[in-house]
Amino acid sequence: MRKRLALFGSGRGSNGEAIYKAIEAGHIEGEIVLIISDRSNVGIVEKGCAWHIPVHVVEPTHYGNGEAWTQAMLDILQQYEVDGILLAGYMRILLPRFVQAYRGKILNVHPSLLPAFKGMQAQKQALLHGVKYTGCTVHFVDEGMDTGPIIAQAVVPVYEDDTVDTLSKRILHEEHRIYPEAVRLFCEDALEIVEFRVFIRK
Repeated sequence: MRKRLALFGSGRGSNGEAIYKAIEAGHIEGEIVLIISDRSNVGIVEKGCAWHIPVHVVEPTHYGNGEAWTQAMLDILQQYEVDGILLAGYMRILLPRFVQAYRGKILNVHPSLLPAFKGMQAQKQALLHGVKYTGCTVHFVDEGMDTGPIIAQAVVPVYEDDTVDTLSKRILHEEHRIYPEAVRLFCEDALEIVEFRVFIRK
């Protein structure tokens, strides 16, 4: 049975588009049944409308507190009977209650080789530290910031003349490759979390 997926985004939606295209090409046994964004005038919202996928803009500032915001999103997800959640450039930290409701079912992509360079501006952090290699990571989401079990990673070299922009573009290219693959494995129930490690069971 195809998994029903929710796509969360806050920006242009390029990772979401990579996943959508992989689904349309038949590489992923899943379906994006809704999109949730915390902003209205962003690319992922426009893409969702173009794909004829229901879009819900759930802005935290419209709610009195984080618990009310969290409950609003949980109510929407329950309405669509969602099996999995894909964070693709979603710039909000999910509260523990949200994570606990979908433990082992929330995936995220981050532009570094976790556990290095967590949080914001990971590409800038890599350049400031002078590393020779960085990359990207797809991981399950837990209650910490970029601390969940790692599903897949890709290595990207850092060149002496790199800027944040040039490095970000090369990392993003790899994100578009490994994130759809991780989603494919998730939809096939091929990912097993044992303690803090993820094993691929086929």
